[in-house]
Amino acid sequence: MKRILTSSIIFLMAVMAASAQFKYCDASQFPVYGKATDKTEGRYERIPAELKDKVRAELVMLGSNSSGLYIRFQTNSTSIGAKWHSKFGTRFMHMADTGIRGLDLYVMTEKGWKTVGTAFPALSGEDNENSFVSNMTKENREYLMYLSLYDGVEDLQIRIDEDAAIAASSIESPESGKPIVMYGTSILQGGCCSRPGMAFTNIIGRKLDCEVINLGFSGNGRLDLEIAEVMAAVPDPSIYIMDQVPNCTDDMIRERGEKFFRILRDAHPDVPVIFIDDPHFGNYGFDIAFSNNIDKANSAQYELYKSLKKQGEKKIWYIKGMDMLGKDNEPFVDNVHYTDLGMMRYADYIVPVIKKRMLK
Repeated sequence: MKRILTSSIIFLMAVMAASAQFKYCDASQFPVYGKATDKTEGRYERIPAELKDKVRAELVMLGSNSSGLYIRFQTNSTSIGAKWHSKFGTRFMHMADTGIRGLDLYVMTEKGWKTVGTAFPALSGEDNENSFVSNMTKENREYLMYLSLYDGVEDLQIRIDEDAAIAASSIESPESGKPIVMYGTSILQGGCCSRPGMAFTNIIGRKLDCEVINLGFSGNGRLDLEIAEVMAAVPDPSIYIMDQVPNCTDDMIRERGEKFFRILRDAHPDVPVIFIDDPHFGNYGFDIAFSNNIDKANSAQYELYKSLKKQGEKKIWYIKGMDMLGKDNEPFVDNVHYTDLGMMRYADYIVPVIKKRMLK
């Protein structure tokens, strides 16, 4: 008993000594990027508070997920960690907890942003604390922290060395002027990559050094006109990306597609709009009913595009999804949602189009 008690005291002393080496800095002192609006109920949410009584409950919940949001800061700390609260404790069978509820840290290097570590969420419960990186040299570096993709983040604290300094970022990267605004489904929200930095919206932001606003809503990219109003209210967008087809029937597209587009166009007559079709998912060509639904939705989307062109719309483009992800059926978790490979292939496929068309 005495030996157990002594061991416990030594362990507690070690924990206290270790904790004394660190301090916690509230992340609210730094701006949040990737938001369509600052008028949200929570700091790390994506849709306006005023919409919470006006839209479907699913959109309210998904809008409180922090997908695509990030903060930037600089510090000379030799170690960096984080402590945060997840709103829902979300778990999926087909997606890693690190992507759902984790945080991702990138550091600026001579060759651009490079991943430096992922803070794993707790195995159970909603309170999380973990390390990104340790044992670095004591020199000032610029960091970018991506927030969780499929859960909400509250009370975010950055953990650094007790004697380290931390401050707002001194660089403008990704540039926050003229953001790319992307609308879509669970895939756009980040399903099902292994960590937040691998969501294709975040990959695109790093590749183009541009802020990207992620308005992906899992299972609910159904052309809700209220979300079009949110997109239209973004002050100075560089381009709109419409990637909602995986959640839409052909009837939805015919009923709401042009109405949704007109809200964007009326607010920003000169901002380019890119429409993207459904890709050929892993079971395309095998599951005949599934394949037929994809073909019908894609046809409706392309008919909308052709109709708008016929009406004289000039700043619109269309990306066919057939070969977007390759032909080997490898980039899927469940024949639909993307792995990290799928996210990279998607970004590589559409970045040249965005780069060519977006307003500077």
